[in-house]
Amino acid sequence: MEAARRRDSSGLVRGADVLLLQPGVCGPGESVTRPQATRELDFELEIAAVIGAGGAIAGFALLNDFSARDVQRAEMTVGLGPAKGKDFATALGPWLVTPDELPVTDGRLQLEATVTVNGTELSRSDAAAQHFSWPELVAHAARDTHLRPGDVLGSGTLNGGCLLELGPIVDGRRWLEPGDIITIAAPGLGELTTPIV
Repeated sequence: MEAARRRDSSGLVRGADVLLLQPGVCGPGESVTRPQATRELDFELEIAAVIGAGGAIAGFALLNDFSARDVQRAEMTVGLGPAKGKDFATALGPWLVTPDELPVTDGRLQLEATVTVNGTELSRSDAAAQHFSWPELVAHAARDTHLRPGDVLGSGTLNGGCLLELGPIVDGRRWLEPGDIITIAAPGLGELTTPIV
């Protein structure tokens, strides 16, 4: 156990001392600061469901769940989920759209979502291809707990919705850098733009 608690060269404790923190949520146009500990900043194209009364989905929004892949990779070696690799920023918005305003078949949104970096489209993904339906996701999240109005559930990264899956971006760089502008978009959900500083 002592070996699992040793500090690495960055001063972080590895192994048993893993923190699980809630990320800071930012809205449309708000900037995200690249954490000092990472050189592998990534976006994640997701759709969020916001829980309403009685545990039902009140609405959907775009979600960009930023990740520090190098930090996340080191944290995952202890067999637990990411902590500091995920707790610094999540962008949400620009609107909350009620389920009756969006095309839904078999509990899945029938939308095509995109990601652009600095105006260049990097990915286009069919939201209907997500593995579990929204009712299944809500039921899983509610198991042995109480969902409250305002709780936010993420879809998980849509297919091809992150640089980890896509590989290098336009100019040969693989990861996001300060000065980059990321926009995720989907019909009916709008555009969520986030500058990196």
